[in-house]
Amino acid sequence: MPVLSVRDLRIGYRSGGRLVEAVRGVDFDLYPNEALALVGESGSGKSTLGLGLLRLLPRTGQITGGEVRYRAPGGDQVEATDYDVLSLEGTRLRRFRWSEAAMVFQGAMNAFNPVLRIGEQFADTMRAHAPEGRLGREDIRERAGDCLRSVRLEPGQVLGSYPHELSGGMRQRALIALAMVLEPRVLILDEPTTALDLLTQRAIVDMLQELRAERGFAMIFISHDLALASELADRVATMYAGRIIESGTADDLFREPRHPYTAGLIGAVPTVHGGALEPVSIPGAPPDLARLPAGCSFASRCSYAVDECRTTDPGLLMVTDRPAGETSHEAACLRWEAVRMPAMALQDEEAGK
Repeated sequence: MPVLSVRDLRIGYRSGGRLVEAVRGVDFDLYPNEALALVGESGSGKSTLGLGLLRLLPRTGQITGGEVRYRAPGGDQVEATDYDVLSLEGTRLRRFRWSEAAMVFQGAMNAFNPVLRIGEQFADTMRAHAPEGRLGREDIRERAGDCLRSVRLEPGQVLGSYPHELSGGMRQRALIALAMVLEPRVLILDEPTTALDLLTQRAIVDMLQELRAERGFAMIFISHDLALASELADRVATMYAGRIIESGTADDLFREPRHPYTAGLIGAVPTVHGGALEPVSIPGAPPDLARLPAGCSFASRCSYAVDECRTTDPGLLMVTDRPAGETSHEAACLRWEAVRMPAMALQDEEAGK
């Protein structure tokens, strides 16, 4: 059973007296111990979706429709229960955050309070969100220490420090430890390696893989870095103009994408292999969400588009139908059968000659 089920989720922002939808009818399931990557250009709705799942939108943001169901685990004497996160209020909502689902925000320096020591911020988080109520000082210190050691930090060095006294990589790892301190079953990471050097990025990725294997949480990884997504994710969803426009296993999307936008993202990434094709950028720019065109929102940038694409906006179409329990490959494209990776397209052209 999914730990998180999202159906027709819609999120908008108030701008100039009108509501502009930034997330439009998103559907997906997240399973226990699964890693789902959300990829796409800046402004595609990835971060808004992540914030909406935890009801952490800014004041101008508003969930306008849909359902987010969370399945709480059962025990020996307790049956598993599920409930709609969008209906939670007050204490129940506060307990859901961090004890059931937590978020690692983009930019660790901005996520921490700069005038509080790291230890105080661990204590505040646990006291506000622990399901068992108020915790003692020793219990807080022990839990914080365990989490910091799990991300390869020395508690004695970190807990007494202010955020600015830590390096970028240490701050990011401390933020991941803070998100895990109440052992949530769902961890949402918004660009967790932004502004870090390559070696530190590598260390963060390795650490996240180890932590997921040890602790068994499900993970939503938000990124525009396709290389990181391909390493961390079991399943990948491409977002464009507020919608998921392709979804499948990591192998599906990176080996045989069936939406022109996904293929364009992959083709725009430089490779390290000799003799590879030169990276090619996607022409044009994403549409204005306040003035979306009729039909497919990618049609004006797409080399595969035909007249029907400019009048019809397809939902996700089945590309590869697999047995129940396995991940299907879906793409919101009328011409998905014609889509080829740049290298495959070049081979087809050479064969035609």
